[in-house]
Amino acid sequence: MGTDPNAGAGAEPETEGDAAGGVDTEERTLSDTAGTASSTLTDTYVAALQHDLVDLETGTTLVGVVRQPTSWFHAAVDENLPALGPPSTLLEDAKTAAEDLKMAGMCDEGAHNASWEQVDFEDRYREHLETDSEAREALAELEGRLEDGESIALVCFENTGKKRCHRTVLREVLEARRA
Repeated sequence: MGTDPNAGAGAEPETEGDAAGGVDTEERTLSDTAGTASSTLTDTYVAALQHDLVDLETGTTLVGVVRQPTSWFHAAVDENLPALGPPSTLLEDAKTAAEDLKMAGMCDEGAHNASWEQVDFEDRYREHLETDSEAREALAELEGRLEDGESIALVCFENTGKKRCHRTVLREVLEARRA
């Protein structure tokens, strides 16, 4: 497993050694207002799936949220919605900031996480979800599927036990829209 040179910051695949470091998976059970359908919304990272480190509800749809997935990423998920990946400019800004921080002596995870603050990653990603027509359409599609009772796991590259990831923000946005 290697790093996809086209993936950008915030999209580096975990190595096999990283996968053993623990699984960071969040799960929420969501019910529609009529109480007739319930679903789970979970997020995890691809290495956890590849190494059987995550226990998902049977029938959960694995939805990648990666702008430029690798072929092995496609093999690990049921589908990918690239519109829900961070914009390329945001990924590049974060990558540049993280590289500068690593050159200054910061460790990889620390540099990755600090770069989020430097480039205002979370706010810019939330703005993308609100303003980009393809992202809004993909969000509405996922929201509808959850309302229909489908269980979904959002999948990206980062082990959020170590590094911040946009899929956590995406999960929060979907949960807020369903509240």
